[in-house]
Amino acid sequence: MLFSSYPFIFAFLPITLIGYFFLSRQWGKEPAIAWLVVCSLTFYSWWNPHYLALLSASIIINYLMGKALAKSPRKKLLVFGVALNLLALGYYKYANFFVDNVNSLFDSHIYLQEIILPLAISFFTFQQIAFLVDAYRGEAEEYSFLHYCLFVTFFPQLIAGPIVHHKEMLPQFSDQDSFSFKHSDFAIGSTIFTFGLFKKVVIADQLAPFANVVFNTAANGELLSSADAWAGTIAYSLQLYFDFSGYSDMAIGLALLFGIRLPLNFHSPYKALNIIDFWRRWHMTLSRFLRDYLYIALGGNRKGSVRRYINLSATMLLGGIWHGAGWQFFIWGAMHGIFLVINHFWHHIKPQSFEQQESFLLAFSGRFLSRLLTLFCVLVAWVFFRASDTATALDMLQAMFSLSEAGFVLTDKGDWLNIVAVGSVIALFLPNTQQLMARYKPVLLNSGFTLSQTERFWKWQPNIFWAGAITALFIWSMSRMTGVSEFLYFQF
Repeated sequence: MLFSSYPFIFAFLPITLIGYFFLSRQWGKEPAIAWLVVCSLTFYSWWNPHYLALLSASIIINYLMGKALAKSPRKKLLVFGVALNLLALGYYKYANFFVDNVNSLFDSHIYLQEIILPLAISFFTFQQIAFLVDAYRGEAEEYSFLHYCLFVTFFPQLIAGPIVHHKEMLPQFSDQDSFSFKHSDFAIGSTIFTFGLFKKVVIADQLAPFANVVFNTAANGELLSSADAWAGTIAYSLQLYFDFSGYSDMAIGLALLFGIRLPLNFHSPYKALNIIDFWRRWHMTLSRFLRDYLYIALGGNRKGSVRRYINLSATMLLGGIWHGAGWQFFIWGAMHGIFLVINHFWHHIKPQSFEQQESFLLAFSGRFLSRLLTLFCVLVAWVFFRASDTATALDMLQAMFSLSEAGFVLTDKGDWLNIVAVGSVIALFLPNTQQLMARYKPVLLNSGFTLSQTERFWKWQPNIFWAGAITALFIWSMSRMTGVSEFLYFQF
């Protein structure tokens, strides 16, 4: 069941909402939480009921280990718990990849039946590893099993994030105020959900065919012109942007319907000034997890510059592999590791920022060139992220930089140019959803992060104009939901 589907919008969501607020009003928050857990498990099992047992076992085992660690923080138990989670993730996500590479390297014939990746395993595994580590550190309070189940399974963020922290979510499940229906939360949540729905079905899904035909052509070994290779790369870059941005908006909007605020996970990353800034904006909760539970655990920046750069590279390599079992993801992570090392080294030798330039022209041109270079690096790296294998990625890059006019794929470039133009303006110049809604505080923000709100006429307000505009966007989006199109991050 997809957020962007008729069964979800017109059946599952209304039934879940009505049951949640009815139960909370009649019998209190615990029955309402139980109802939401059952609905979330139903939502998860819609794709494949067989993996419900895996999710349930993961929840029970991690809850018991977390409870034991909170009472008696034993390092061996923590190592066992983390290893058990990573073993399950490794088996389902990387076993086939490992066996294929062993067979290729040693010309062996080891056979392993194809393992289907359970939905959301990367997300709920990382989420629970963080819980175990915090329990060991004495930073996790003891919560009821029912509340912990909702923490892991809460359907708006279960499948593709954000990767939530127990300190962010569990206190909200204990707050009685979260269980009272609020017209303001419903209006704001519906608006944010509609923005996300529009991004997904009207922009991302319409760009998908153009990106697919180019990358599929490269995968088939056919010749691409430089223009078409760049067209496919740009189409995919915007498809991924609006697909993930749309999902993030829908998750935030859905949670708000239930009176719950999720952490901000996506903040106009294509406006980033540098790669460091990009990773502060793209999949923000994954970046937070990698920083808090991997980079710092490796030593962070406490052991000198060289060790810091090694830790950065290792963190990004593992972040790349987390996204998928393939050498192309390894290379994508390695590229971003190199970009980050260069970026940090540049800041070390030239600490003055563009804003500190006395000349307005120098400051403006510096910011413009920095954003352009960052976007270029991100676009090139996306080629490996999208390609089905490294050979396809290398063929794409060869076509992009060969300046060849041979080959032709995109026959209807008018539609492509129109969607790309609209998407580029939204991604590069307009305020994002959370900035439009900032005055109503619809999301949780990381410590030290501020969300500037737009003061222009288009900031959201509860009035007739915005009600009409959001209704029009919703109807437009409904009219484009003609087929099943999963979110790209579902595959990770």
